[in-house]
Amino acid sequence: MTSIALVCLDIDGTLVGSSGRIDETVWAAADAARRAGIRLAICSGRPALGVALEYAERLDATGWHSFQNGGSIVHPASGASRSVALPPDVVPALIERARTSGRTLELYSDTQYVVESTSPRAIAHAALLGVPFVARPLESLDGAIVRAQWVVGLDEVDAVLAEPHLGLEIAPSTSPVMPDTMFVGVTPAGVNKAIAVRAIAAEYGIPLDAVMFVGDGGNDLSAMRIVGCAVAMANAEPELRTMAHRVVGHVDASGAAEALRFAMHSRVALAT
Repeated sequence: MTSIALVCLDIDGTLVGSSGRIDETVWAAADAARRAGIRLAICSGRPALGVALEYAERLDATGWHSFQNGGSIVHPASGASRSVALPPDVVPALIERARTSGRTLELYSDTQYVVESTSPRAIAHAALLGVPFVARPLESLDGAIVRAQWVVGLDEVDAVLAEPHLGLEIAPSTSPVMPDTMFVGVTPAGVNKAIAVRAIAAEYGIPLDAVMFVGDGGNDLSAMRIVGCAVAMANAEPELRTMAHRVVGHVDASGAAEALRFAMHSRVALAT
């Protein structure tokens, strides 16, 4: 058993289940893990806005966190960023595709996002993120654009994935809070959660074999393949449960707390 020094946690389907919030059992386990000397990091497809940023600051107010499937790697306390922007020619093409198809497209910087669609899904997603819904032109986003995201119905996913996204990383994900919706993240080629985990571990000088990643969706696979302890939720996609070193309880049964307790046990076991 390797002593776990860093735990990276997905949000939707891992920390947040159908209730739309993180259970106090999980927060208690996170507090205990932090007191035990374990660094905690959000590693989510969500942006560093609203409740996701609040979760990061509560987990580790002085630490590094990753958002937007690795597109945004930030240190909220200092404002430092290790993010990578989308190629400049990509964004106009995606905007044109969104307007032609009528699909909902969101664009993100490290600290802001923009959506011009007024679809029910766009409005519901703003509520999920914990930010006011404001529709405005996609070209109006300030700063480097680190991620685009399609917000579509499940019946549209195959069509979106079949469209060309040359030189880009495509990461579909879901949320228990919006079960009829697929979020298809678009980041620069090679930018994914694995890149984020490597960057955060490097900031702390922690080897990857001392990192635990806890996740449930396909966008978590890249990170789970490189860490010393890959943990899948009971509600995770079958591929994750098959390759994980450990499977914990369902998100609605606070399975993330079980993962955090296991991380603490790894430290105690090796210390004794």
